[in-house]
Amino acid sequence: MVNIGNEWDRLLADQFQSEYYQDLRRFLKYEYSHYTVYPHMNDIFNALRATDYKDVKVVLLGQDPYHGPGQAHGMCFSVRDGVEPPPSLVNIFKELKSDMGIDPPQSGNLTKWAQNGVLLLNTVLTVRAGQAGSHRNRGWEKLTDRIIQLLNDREKPMVFMLWGRPARQKAELITNPAHLILECAHPSPLSAYNGFFGCRHFSKASAFLKQNGMEMDWRL
Repeated sequence: MVNIGNEWDRLLADQFQSEYYQDLRRFLKYEYSHYTVYPHMNDIFNALRATDYKDVKVVLLGQDPYHGPGQAHGMCFSVRDGVEPPPSLVNIFKELKSDMGIDPPQSGNLTKWAQNGVLLLNTVLTVRAGQAGSHRNRGWEKLTDRIIQLLNDREKPMVFMLWGRPARQKAELITNPAHLILECAHPSPLSAYNGFFGCRHFSKASAFLKQNGMEMDWRL
């Protein structure tokens, strides 16, 4: 059984008991035993562990985990201390500097954001090594769509940052006018110059949260 250790356990109990999730578990059991899969199975739900339902201020939506060795640890765009930040994360730090004047940190570990209320959620939570998108359409999307719907239902305002086409497709799940949706291109080097650079999502999110009685510190 999944044990996240906070309110997500209760909110997602029906999902973890569903037929689709049991199918997903069987698929993952095979994949982890026959291939190298990221992140480590104990890290799959780190984003939910780090940011409880009631504490979410910002939802940063990624695609699937990094598929290189030692990179993914269960939070979108984040890498552990000592791991070189991938190009997308480097571009995120560039935009943060341009938008907020915050210098790039020494580490690409975004855990501090998570602890400050940023849910670092991928739409797919696992991937086979070296094969981007290899675990799509296996059931993860149903679970993460449900997470987005649960957050949408919350009365307390939050910001949804949707970067790139797969994330932007989730905008249709966010119907509560209390929340702010920010959309732009993905920070990947392939698309960052098509609207990610200059999007100013960090300052826009901070301003919205401040209007609603909350603070966000983007420093790492």
